[in-house]
Amino acid sequence: MKEKKKLCPCYSSLPYADCCAPLHAGAPAADAEKLMRARYSAYALRLPDYILATWHASTRPESLGFDEGPQAKWLGLEVLRHTPGEAGTASVEFVARCRAGGKTHRLHELSRFVCEDGRWLYVDGDVTPPPA
Repeated sequence: MKEKKKLCPCYSSLPYADCCAPLHAGAPAADAEKLMRARYSAYALRLPDYILATWHASTRPESLGFDEGPQAKWLGLEVLRHTPGEAGTASVEFVARCRAGGKTHRLHELSRFVCEDGRWLYVDGDVTPPPA
């Protein structure tokens, strides 16, 4: 009987071993969308070192607070748009869903990325507030 491969938490429909696992192990992301998906997977799998290592030094926080109480359970990711920019920049618009504190939350973000020394890095993002 063939063993079923674990699907990637980034909702790419690919096995984790063929999707985000190589990036989590140190391979560079081919583009900003792949980095964003790997960062989402790293949140889902609680890999704070990866998240911090792929965050641009100019905006990177000291820590992510993964050790401070209950963590969100990530429920889904939908990439709405990946827009390559000029001079090694790109943006990725996505919607991520999670459950935290007994409630389901929806995060709609337009993230900005930059490629430095052949590696894509998350810079920052604009979060769209949910409809009232």
